[in-house]
This record gives sequence, C-alpha cells and structure tokens, in this order.
Amino acid sequence: MAHTEHIITGVEPGSIAEELELAPGDVLLSIDNQPVEDIFDYRFLTRSEELTLLIRRADGEEWELEIEKDEDEDLGLVFDGGLMDNYRSCSNKCIFCFIDQLPKGMRETLYFKDDDARLSFLQGNYITLTNLSDADLERIIRYRLQPINVSVHTTEPELRVRMLNNRFAGDALRKLKRLCEAEITMNGQIVLCKGVNDGEHLRRSIRDLSAMQPQMQSVSVVPVGLTRFREGLYPLEPFTKEDAIEVLEIIHEGQRESMARYGNHFIHAGDEWYLLAEAPLPDADNYDGYLQLANGVGMLRLLSNEFDEALADAPQGKKGYTCSIACGMGIAGFFGELINRFHERYPEITVHLYPIRNDFFGPRITVSGLLTGQDIIAQLRDQPLGDRLLLTRNLLRFGEDVLLDDIHVHDIETALHIPIRIVEGDGADLLAAMVGD
Repeated sequence: MAHTEHIITGVEPGSIAEELELAPGDVLLSIDNQPVEDIFDYRFLTRSEELTLLIRRADGEEWELEIEKDEDEDLGLVFDGGLMDNYRSCSNKCIFCFIDQLPKGMRETLYFKDDDARLSFLQGNYITLTNLSDADLERIIRYRLQPINVSVHTTEPELRVRMLNNRFAGDALRKLKRLCEAEITMNGQIVLCKGVNDGEHLRRSIRDLSAMQPQMQSVSVVPVGLTRFREGLYPLEPFTKEDAIEVLEIIHEGQRESMARYGNHFIHAGDEWYLLAEAPLPDADNYDGYLQLANGVGMLRLLSNEFDEALADAPQGKKGYTCSIACGMGIAGFFGELINRFHERYPEITVHLYPIRNDFFGPRITVSGLLTGQDIIAQLRDQPLGDRLLLTRNLLRFGEDVLLDDIHVHDIETALHIPIRIVEGDGADLLAAMVGD
C-alpha cells in the first residue's frame, strides 16, 4: 500500500523549503490537493511554477503554503528513501539471476531483487515489466517518465516465460508496444544464455526490437554471469571464444541492417564479448553516443580513447615511481595494452599489472566489478607492489569505500602495507594515477 503522508527527513540549504522554514519531522500531506503516493507523483506535481503544499508541522499544526518558483526548480525537501515508498521486489525466478548465485552469509541488501520502474527512471535500473501494473504503466505515460530501461531477453513470449519462470512474462511484452504507442523512450537489454536465447532467437529479438525504433533507442547484449554457487539452478554453460565470435557476427549483422534502415547501430555488444572473442573494440562512432555505457557497453573504448588523449598531452611523471594495478582476469589484456603505450611515454616509471582470479565467485566470473577484497589481499600479499596500488571505482559499493565482501579499502591497505589510489572511470584519471599524481 503506497503512502500518502511523507515525513520530511531533511531540508537542503538555500532551498525554497529552507526559506519556508520547513524542518525535519514536518509531514507533506498533499500538493495542489492531490495525494502523493511516491516519487513519480512528487516529481510530476512539483514541476509547476505555482503550487500549494499542505504541511503538518511536528506540533500538529497544518500549514498551507503557496509557492511560486521556476519550472522544474527543486523544493529542497528530502524524504526517507529515494522512492518515497517501499521498494518493489521481483516476482520472477530467472534462470540467469545473479542474486540466486550468491553464497549465504553476505550483506542482506545484496539479496534483495528489485524490479521497480521508479528505479529505472531515477537510477537507470532495468525492469522486466512483469511487476509493472497497468496503473503504473499509465502513470509512466501520463507523467512522461523516460527513458525506461527494460530487460527484454527475448521477444518470444513462450521462451520469455521459461527464462523468467513467470507465467506473465510473455504477456508483459505487450507493455513494450503500449510504451511505443505513447512515444516513451526506452533502452533494452538482453542477457544472453548459451543454448537458450542465442542464435536464431537472438536474431529474432534484434529484428523485433529494432522495429520499435525510435522509441526503443538502443539495446545491449551481455553474457550471463555464472558463479560457482549454482547448485540446484538451471544448467547454464559459459560462452567460449568461438561462441563469442558468433554472437558478435549476429550483432554486427543487426547493426548493418539498422544503419541501412534507421541510420544508427541500435544493437550493441557488451565489452566482454570482444574480450572473450579476442576481437578489436569498435570505434567510438559505433556506440551512438554511448547510450548503454552504464551497462558495460563501450566503457573500454571510451577509457582507451580518453587515456590516449591524456597521454598525448601528458604531465611530467615521477622518475623512479612504481605502482601496481589490480583488475579482473577478463580485462587484463586490455590493461596490458594501455600499460605498453604508457611505458613508451614513461620508460622511467614501472607499472605492475596483477590480474586477480575470482576465487570467491569462481573462475567464470572475470570482470573487475565483482572482485572481492579477500581475493585481492590473498593474491597480492607476497607481490611487489611499489609505491601505490591502483583499484578502479567500479569495485566499490556506490558512494562508499567497501567491496562486495564488506572489506573496506583501508582493510586492504593495512593487509598489504600499501596506500591505495581509487581510479575514477575515466582515462585521464587513470593516467594521473599511473604517473603518481
């Protein structure tokens, strides 16, 4: 049941709310006599240049506040929870779900499966549409909340039912059509499972989704992640180099067709496919403005280009300086190429590269973002690390300095007796860290 009264937990300094002398503990009752169920309603109702807030003060007194402001100017109110409502959990039992592959005893929040359209709008999360009510669908359309990111996986209704283990999963595809008709911008995602939704199934999905342009503006294809904790789960096998080459052929075929018909590439392969296939990364133009960057599509191309641009105008390095980079096994070759180019410019600086085997989740997990502190410590304890260890930001929980296994950065520093430099997700910062800045 959605809440219609919302306790204010904070007021932004210098905001309209501060000018009105609102304070934590006050309660928002309505906006323009309309109940506020959640962040969807709040964002929509506060867009107006003129609005009326009904507030109940902590002492029980009610205030009716008439406000004039610039369009889309924020009121500066902070509420408990970003959604102003409970998070909606997922009712699917997907054959590829990563959360089902987590070991017991980890942080409780890691086991929560969200499938909330509001998080799709606010944070870019992907939703399956199976947990989206018709009323919520119409609110998205009415409020023009976009883009909405959709985990499609396949456009074949029966196959989608099997993949999501939800009898409504096939019928939920009609919501894509409704969003298209309403001209709501979307991005799609396909988690590819070997022998399930690949091959001709993938070709069909690409054709069907491509026909939804321009409302469906891009689709990414990423390989399923398989940990060692899959006992009792659907039997899935990892993709091989030959498989990856075939997947890329299908995706590139779809790109050529989309370019001829729509003038964009539309369907994009996650970076892991190129690493697995040992194929060169596409040029930047192939990513259509990096629409799927947060989904691991084009991150390496962008990082490489930024690194080379920074290297061309490189700062002076520290002579005799030595640093180390720890990364996932899958990206080691890519980092090795960057380091080779770096050493051509800075022969007086030593950079050690340490690919970290993922013993925690198993060797099939090769991405850096799923490395744990315990694996980093165990495999680097007796290695020469130099003056500083470089770790990329994507190893850490958002906004914090802790890894997936609750080991903090300072714990790694203490265990390895070395300072750590967290590298942001851009090539210029990587270069700065490598030269000792």
